[in-house]
Amino acid sequence: MRYLPHTQEEINDMLGVVGVSSLDDLFKPIPDDCCRSNELSFPGPMSEWELNAHMDSLSNDISADPDFKIYLGAGSYEHYIPSFIPYLVGRSEFATAYTPYQPEISQGTLQAIYEYQTLTARLLGMDISNASLYDGAMALAEAMLMAVRVTRRKKIAVSNLIHPHYRRVLQTYFAPTDYEIIELNGKGNGQTELEAIDGMDDLAAVAVQSPNFFGCVEDLQSIAEKAHAQKALLVTCFSEALAYGLFKNPGSLGADIACGEGQSLGIPRSYGGPGLGILACKDKFMRNIPGRLVGQTKDLNGRRGFVLTLATREQHIRREKATSNICTNNSLCAVTAAMYMATLGNKGMQALSRLNYNKTEYLKQSLKNAGANIPFESPTFNEFVVEFPLGFEKKYKGLLDRKIIAGLSLEPYYPEYKSHYLLAVTETKTRKDLDAFVKEVVS
Repeated sequence: MRYLPHTQEEINDMLGVVGVSSLDDLFKPIPDDCCRSNELSFPGPMSEWELNAHMDSLSNDISADPDFKIYLGAGSYEHYIPSFIPYLVGRSEFATAYTPYQPEISQGTLQAIYEYQTLTARLLGMDISNASLYDGAMALAEAMLMAVRVTRRKKIAVSNLIHPHYRRVLQTYFAPTDYEIIELNGKGNGQTELEAIDGMDDLAAVAVQSPNFFGCVEDLQSIAEKAHAQKALLVTCFSEALAYGLFKNPGSLGADIACGEGQSLGIPRSYGGPGLGILACKDKFMRNIPGRLVGQTKDLNGRRGFVLTLATREQHIRREKATSNICTNNSLCAVTAAMYMATLGNKGMQALSRLNYNKTEYLKQSLKNAGANIPFESPTFNEFVVEFPLGFEKKYKGLLDRKIIAGLSLEPYYPEYKSHYLLAVTETKTRKDLDAFVKEVVS
């Protein structure tokens, strides 16, 4: 479905060009016996995603091939994307615009990135945001490199409840260095245990994810207090940015650097990519932030303008002063995220986040009532862990044949969690979908 944003003024201009005064006049040459005389029978008003679901159901009646019902999240989430966003992003001004190496002639691109930075900083409760990175895993690795540059210390503590792929990228980044990575284990409630950092010397930063890989919300304020007592920075990452439409953002809870994946902000899953790396921090760390910063200024005539204020990679400054070798800022994905955030606004973001939370809680409680074990008691957002009976793997394959993807098995990443699955629920699932899922998996 395409979104064609013609205003009444634009319609009047087009009618004037063809020499008619109204749309009815435009269609007058069509004989009356070729026109419909009665009103079309339409259903009542629907939201855009309800209309899409209705159209899909009509097409399913014809094709007899229903879509997959996907309960798989783990860093990439199925969200409804308003149809006008891909329309606007697909315009040549954005889709074919190259990285603004010549900011004096790239005002539209620079303004769009500036808006992205502003909205991202507000969402995360931070002072500044850079002009984006490749993906959430890279954002975490760059944030930890930033932390050791700021503190000049040699150890970093990393929760093992951070997305496993993020941790692998972090390990790859740090493998050639002499920095030490200390792994923090999870507790029985699905949150990170911090006792390992008590009295630790030379600690540069503590990294946790909230909501973490199990979907559990961490106690960021307590973690911040503990990290700061060690004169270390708190780096928080995330894979589901919409959580901060409902829960307090990292900046308000004491985080020094916030980073993560922005795919949920209007970017389609596209079989795994591309993503959007978000990184924001307190303004005192600005000189150590990787990538680019776009700033607002005035030209000689006092008109507002935008300029590439900070670009700290080796192409722009001396290599020994560079903070990264990032070659692009994924600006098209950043512009998409900016459009999405601007479309929702504060109230829309809160309403959507609440809807996701409520649907997740409904499925969690329904599974619990049906006899499934929910092992972690901490609050969750969008996804949660459920323990199914041994042998569920066989049923899982059978569900695939019925076009149901019943989450992600945790065993390959956490061998101690055999028969534990991570389930994700977003606004794309109806109550009917959730009830049918419970019936399928516990029967």
